[in-house]
Amino acid sequence: MVEPFIIMPVKDSLETAEQAIRAIVASGHTLTVYDDNSTDENAARLDSLRDELGIQVVHICEVLDHPSPNYRWVLNEAQHAAIEKSQDLVIIESDVIVKADTISRLQQAVSKDVGMVAAVTVNEEGKVNFPYEYAQKIKTDGVCKKRFSFCCTLLTKAFLKAYSFEQLDPTKNWYDVHISHMSVKMGFENVLQVSNPVLHKPHSSRPWKQLKYTNPLLYYWRKLTQRRDKI
Repeated sequence: MVEPFIIMPVKDSLETAEQAIRAIVASGHTLTVYDDNSTDENAARLDSLRDELGIQVVHICEVLDHPSPNYRWVLNEAQHAAIEKSQDLVIIESDVIVKADTISRLQQAVSKDVGMVAAVTVNEEGKVNFPYEYAQKIKTDGVCKKRFSFCCTLLTKAFLKAYSFEQLDPTKNWYDVHISHMSVKMGFENVLQVSNPVLHKPHSSRPWKQLKYTNPLLYYWRKLTQRRDKI
């Protein structure tokens, strides 16, 4: 089985991000971290983890003069790298803790018809949580046409070659919903693995988004007036 190209975008929240990074390394995989304008202190901590664990760290501020979030740039860079090496792309967000076999199980679901494979997210009690609440009643792994997240998701080589991320709307911030819909639109199958759960600590890197659950009116007011969180 060919090693996938595994990436993790990071924006501060190093306590959670370090857990996420160490879990991937402990599972025997290599990792490229895209540091999206973290503080100097946290950027230095990432460099320390690089030296300790052998991960790759790309500090976006060194190559791009643009404020966070820079997800479109990261996706384009990762797509080009994966295609060049003929690899599937695995995106694991910095608030997700994988298990030892999480990534290999994602790979086992890959076929010529599959565009994306996602691990379902759960809380510390093992209950399905954001963004896959709709999957709480799904009992078995299978094709799913609902929106996927990039929390812990594999994008296949076939899909990466079929849809260029250069087409992504530069006025948006996040692209997981759009890309998962494009996969289905282009005739691929998206597989949700409910038997392959990962621990998700939602929005650890952007605490203001917790308002979505504690004060939704304030969340949507900030989202609209400050033009944040554009999907």
